[in-house]
Amino acid sequence: MEKAYKLLAKQEHISANEAKRLIDSGKVFAYDKKIKIARAMMKENTKPQKIFEDNNIIVINKPPYITSEEIEKTYKTPLLHRLDKDTSGILVLVKNKNFQKKAINEFKNKNVYKEYLAWVSGIVSEPIIVDMPLKVIKTKSGAYSKIDKYGDEAITEIEPVKAFRSKSEVKAIIHTGRTHQIRAHLSYINHPILGDEKYGGRPAKRVMLHHHKFRIFDYEFTADIPKDFTIMEEYND
Repeated sequence: MEKAYKLLAKQEHISANEAKRLIDSGKVFAYDKKIKIARAMMKENTKPQKIFEDNNIIVINKPPYITSEEIEKTYKTPLLHRLDKDTSGILVLVKNKNFQKKAINEFKNKNVYKEYLAWVSGIVSEPIIVDMPLKVIKTKSGAYSKIDKYGDEAITEIEPVKAFRSKSEVKAIIHTGRTHQIRAHLSYINHPILGDEKYGGRPAKRVMLHHHKFRIFDYEFTADIPKDFTIMEEYND
C-alpha cells in the first residue's frame, strides 16, 4: 500500500506537491471513483486482466492509466500493437517471431478487425465513414495527427450505439492503424471524444475510448467494458 499522491507522482513523473494539487482539485480517479484524500492508502499495482494465452500470443484487457509499454515490461513479451495510456481494452503481445511476422503482414493487408467504443460530444444518429488521410506531427508535448491531403490513408467507420442528452456512444471500426486515428477522425466530424482535450473534447476523467473487439487469423476476442466507461455526473451539459 502507498499514499495516493505518492503513487500519482511516480506514475506521472511529477512532484509530490503537484500530485497533491491534482487530487485536491478533484481531477484524479481510481476504480471509477474520485480520489478525495491525497494521503489515502492505495494498492501500488493492479495487474491487468489476461483474456487469453497460447504459444503465439497473450491478450490483455488493458485498464486505463497504464501505458502499453508498462504491460510489455510486466509480461516480458513484445507488443503486437499499442494503445494510448488512457485507452482501455484489448492489447496483444506476441510470443514468437514467426507469428509476429505473419501478424504484421495481416495488419499491412488490412485483414485485421479492430472495433472500438467511444463516448463523444453531440448526437450521432446515422453511420458515417471518415476517409481522410492523416499526417503525424511530433512535438515536445507528444505526437498528434491532423487531416492532410499528403498524409497516410486513414479510414474509420462510425456507427451510433446510443445517446445520452447531448452525447453519444459510438462504435468505431478502423481499417487502417494510424496514430490517434479515431481521435482525429471523430474530432474532424465535430464529435470529439469526451476527455480528449488534445483533439477538442470536453473534460472528463479520461479519454473515453475502449478497444472492444479484435480479430486476426482464427482468433477473435472481446474485452469487457470497464466500470469507468459510463456517463455520469461529471459530464453534465
